[in-house]
Order: sequence, then structure tokens, then C-alpha cells
Amino acid sequence: MASEPTPTALQATEDPTLAGFRKSIDNIDAALIHMLAERFRITKAVGEYKAKSALPPADPGREQRQVERLRRLAEEADLDPEFSEKFLRFVIDEVIRHHRQAQNQ
Repeated sequence: MASEPTPTALQATEDPTLAGFRKSIDNIDAALIHMLAERFRITKAVGEYKAKSALPPADPGREQRQVERLRRLAEEADLDPEFSEKFLRFVIDEVIRHHRQAQNQ
């Protein structure tokens, strides 16, 4: 049996300002997912190339340069650089995992 919406939840769905903010957030989330998907399509090709060329799956020098570059971009965009680094490190770790898998195939 479905429960009745709480007064606060009901107010949130009827508030046009909040609804507008949420629609913008939903659109940004969708764009982020599509951009990450495209990024991973490209890094998959990089991993396959590295595997065929006997290159190592990780490039610590490039990773450090990317972290520094994105920290600067985050600061310019008024985004917490610590958050941006954590996010990028998570993405980099996942890419390296995929590159290692490509080498093992």
C-alpha cells in the first residue's frame, strides 16, 4: 500500500522554484552521465592501444599533471579543489583498472 506524501514532500512538488532547481539538477546529472560514458569510451580505446603497444596501464606523471590542472580549474570555477581531486582520482583508478583488464585479455 502506497503511503500518502508528507506535507513537506507535497509542498516541494508544488513549489515551482524548487521544481525548477530540481529540473536543472536532473539535466546536469544526465549530462554528467553522458560525459562520463564518452570519457570511458575514449579511455577504453586508450587501454586497448596501451595493451597492444605493451605500454603500462598507469602513467603517474600524466595523472599528477591532470590532478594539478583540474585543481586549478576547480579553483577558477569556485569548486572545492579537494572534491575535484577525489572525484578525478576515483575516475583515474577506474580507468587504470580497465587498462589492466585490457592487458590481461
